[in-house]
Amino acid sequence: MNKNILTLCSSILLLTFTGCFSARTTSMSGRGGEVVGVSGKSFTEPTPYGMVKIDRGHLRMGLEKEDSLWGRKTPVKDISVDGFWMDETEVTNSEYKQFINYVKDSILRTRLADPAYGGDETYMITEDKNGDPVTPHINWKKMLPRKPNEDEQRAIESLYTKNPVTGEKLLDWRQMNYKYEIYDYTKAALRKNRMRPEERNLDSDAPAGDNEVVMISKDTAYVDDNGNVVSQTINRPRSGPWDFLNTYIVNIYPDTTCWVNDFKNADNEVYLRNYFSNPAYNDYPVVGVTWEQANAFCAWRTDYLLKGLGGEARYIQRYRLPTEAEWEYAARGKDGTEFPWENQDVKNGNGCFYANFKPDRGNYTKDGNLITSKVGIYSPNTNGLYDMAGNVAEWTSTVYTESGVDAMSDLNPQLEYNAAKEDPYRLKKKSVRGGSWKDPESFIRSAWRSWEYQNQPRSYIGFRCVRSLASTSSTKQKNKRRR
Repeated sequence: MNKNILTLCSSILLLTFTGCFSARTTSMSGRGGEVVGVSGKSFTEPTPYGMVKIDRGHLRMGLEKEDSLWGRKTPVKDISVDGFWMDETEVTNSEYKQFINYVKDSILRTRLADPAYGGDETYMITEDKNGDPVTPHINWKKMLPRKPNEDEQRAIESLYTKNPVTGEKLLDWRQMNYKYEIYDYTKAALRKNRMRPEERNLDSDAPAGDNEVVMISKDTAYVDDNGNVVSQTINRPRSGPWDFLNTYIVNIYPDTTCWVNDFKNADNEVYLRNYFSNPAYNDYPVVGVTWEQANAFCAWRTDYLLKGLGGEARYIQRYRLPTEAEWEYAARGKDGTEFPWENQDVKNGNGCFYANFKPDRGNYTKDGNLITSKVGIYSPNTNGLYDMAGNVAEWTSTVYTESGVDAMSDLNPQLEYNAAKEDPYRLKKKSVRGGSWKDPESFIRSAWRSWEYQNQPRSYIGFRCVRSLASTSSTKQKNKRRR
């Protein structure tokens, strides 16, 4: 009897620890001629600073019932998404200023190496450790001059402009251009884009003729002889692996005039002059940033991270904007709720609001705020994410269509279209989620869909970044705030 009880207890313990999966012990000490697998150095992805891990899971995406306020029917679909890292708050003015400063300093170092401004070649790296020539790039270890000479001072002054009326010295935002490249691995992997005809037609007995031309399109950008940025999408015959490398040059300075352009017959000049420049707003979400600028920030953040990592950098996935499905899945929390909190009320029993939005017609201050609020002052959802409802609406990577999730796969759904400059505006709509400080209660629900043109900055749209997991064995998120 005791032996049976012991066996039963052991079985229960085994089930407790293994869950639905059986444990398997793998030995790598096989005899000669046996296939035992290839071992390698283990890799555990560290928790990215300021991000939380969203575990893979399932979501019934969309509004279950027709919206009674607006009469809009939102498509509903069961979908599954893989795990990812997500910023716990929206990207702040302070974080975006770091991006601006990086671009400013890179331009300055390039000019200091220019003969027109003294020609200090140590600001650029032109050869490797062995003395072999390399593509010239900035030497970030070279410190900027603390006591600039005449040439260096001219280089510094070239980055600024002066208000002809007030004499105020300001950073010349027109020069703040960031160049980056993104390789489109998905397009490169498509069989229809293969160079060899027999690889493009696996489902056909007769491969395509050798004379069939595969056309590809890619984004490119350059600076012309007059210093103007030229961005275009080119279509040409497939020629090699570099066909899928897209080049972008984006002016990254946020549009501070959005505060007056978004609101007619309103006196919002104080925000125009202070919201981005005044340190008092450092911990507020950055606004006036287009979808294109948000993507540039993600590219820079990736490059900035990889420069600080060693050999394991190859495993790290790039920062990007979340897909529409990822955003809703993360916003609903672990229980899939309609709002990023547990009930359908917008304030708790003490009368405190759960988010920064417009609770009443014209009464923006009822929730304690007039415009945006500092990030992270409201409680997080069950995923540890702050401000997934209200404060600022957020860009996603998904192109906006009325069909929404109906047109998507049910596995890691995404609709993506990189609109060319000459494309009609209807193809430049990007999905925006979460509602903002100026939106009513109905617009801040996790499933509510909205959109904006990809090149349109707004005073109520910001963004946060995500990063795909390097592996499913990434370290568990530590419950730690960065502020």
